[in-house]
Amino acid sequence: MTSSQDHKKVGVAPIVLSIDAMGGDLGPEAVVSGMSRSAMANPDIRFLVHGPAQKLAKLIERKKALAGRCEISDSAGVVSMQDKPSQVMRNGQGTSMWAAIEAVRNKEATVAVSCGNTGALMALSMIRLRKLPGVNRPAIAILWPSRNPQGFNVMLDVGADVRADAQDLVQYALMGVSYARNGLNLDRPRVGLLNVGTEEHKGRAELKEAHELISRMSDRAQFDFVGFVEGGDIPGKACDVIVTDGFTGNIALKTGEGTASLIGDRLKEAFAYSPLSRLASLLALTSLRRLKKKIDPRRVNGGVFLGLNGTVVKSHGAADETGVSAAIKLAFQLAQSGFSERLAARLAALTDAAPDIAEPKTKNEESPK
Repeated sequence: MTSSQDHKKVGVAPIVLSIDAMGGDLGPEAVVSGMSRSAMANPDIRFLVHGPAQKLAKLIERKKALAGRCEISDSAGVVSMQDKPSQVMRNGQGTSMWAAIEAVRNKEATVAVSCGNTGALMALSMIRLRKLPGVNRPAIAILWPSRNPQGFNVMLDVGADVRADAQDLVQYALMGVSYARNGLNLDRPRVGLLNVGTEEHKGRAELKEAHELISRMSDRAQFDFVGFVEGGDIPGKACDVIVTDGFTGNIALKTGEGTASLIGDRLKEAFAYSPLSRLASLLALTSLRRLKKKIDPRRVNGGVFLGLNGTVVKSHGAADETGVSAAIKLAFQLAQSGFSERLAARLAALTDAAPDIAEPKTKNEESPK
């Protein structure tokens, strides 16, 4: 390993984040710029950065905020967006993604952050970090801007696995509750199960079964179950945690991102239409900037892998400096709160209380997509 300038530890021990600098659409330049932006905002962050040492050293040296706060782990291999998870599991050693996860496994860092291939990242995370006891399928949870007082709702799964049966959905609910409690400071989160309607007779068989199981668990796990919710409730205030399978969740996520981008483009077109509209945009500049900040998906970038013996944050593959910085900020906050340990303890307690729900499956599971 090579290192930038040594740093002096003053006061509280710094939190080390493991960063996969490769694999994103915009390359390591965007990742290093996002690291620099986060470093300026949080003096207690340190980075263990994985990728080609010579290239990373040059990029890091250009960022004053990173001086003395980075250690570079030389990793020549890169996991591409086209690589299949099965191939990466067999041949991924030596890649920056593998090294980033391994650093969390070896306790060299608290949280891993990557912009790379989602399926490969989940597959490696499951193999190297292992699932928590009682967890059948890990999930990816995101924070979705909402009308609730906390400003966000937790939604999971958004792409760890395209399938989920009733017991998986129950575990997603329990993990989502823990995330909402520790990440959003909600003592008793409200949980909704995403469906095509709110009536109890609607939906697939596994949704109806999950509805019954989650309802039965709510008092024991100290959350409120509001029943079925619809797509319009995702950014709403009917609940704090939205539970769904990875196929549905990922489509909803990408649709939301596309809609936010469309709204921004249409506003630009509207205010550029005529001299009067351009004048109106100047008068409304402060309000427009506030709106842009609220709907900008880059500022809430970062999905958290839940159900593993360690925390991994998945940044959007196309994330720029702003998006990478948001993912790092989320990773830093989770590390500060001791989230991984709290989630493991809570799931263990609930597993003991409800072995019929948390009992692992014996049938073969599909690799994450």
